[in-house]
Amino acid sequence: MSPVKAVLFDRDGTLVEDVPHNADPDRVRPVEGAREALALLRARGIRTGVVTNQSGVARGLLTEADVRRVNHRVDELLGPFDVFAMCPHGPDEGCHCRTPQPGMVLWAAGRICTGPADLVVIGDIGADVEAAHRAGAHGILVPTARTRPDETASADHVAPDLLTAVRAVLDGPPKGRVLADERPIREAYATGPAPGGVS
Repeated sequence: MSPVKAVLFDRDGTLVEDVPHNADPDRVRPVEGAREALALLRARGIRTGVVTNQSGVARGLLTEADVRRVNHRVDELLGPFDVFAMCPHGPDEGCHCRTPQPGMVLWAAGRICTGPADLVVIGDIGADVEAAHRAGAHGILVPTARTRPDETASADHVAPDLLTAVRAVLDGPPKGRVLADERPIREAYATGPAPGGVS
């Protein structure tokens, strides 16, 4: 298999805390492990990008300029990203870019000159990984409180957190449905043996 050349991330709930229809850059907060995960990818020369549905634009809750300002803050905190892609349409508009449609993933891949087979999409809802599948890319679901149980059950690859998802693709596309959870290992090195000498 080809090595992974790029990883596209869903924005809200995956890279940064989910603030519905956020128009305020000051409310952007990276999720735990985001900076370390991105540093690992960039150290390997793997390109990074963001793909985000922003239906609040269609609903009049925020503007495209608001989205750009929030994206700029995400880039300040976690970048530099190689590409940002945003769908401003509502779920009933029938556009080709809104996930689970593949248009946004394919557009972003084209902007960074990466074929879908060499691309991984990481997101927190089923639409993110379905868009990856439809585009011919690999998808990894990192469930959160808003992820439905059926989305987790149907995903090809599931990781318990963002850092585990990224570690799983450093040497190639993801393998196995439920990816290894490395948090206990990290905690063991950070805190030493558990009480009673059992590690």
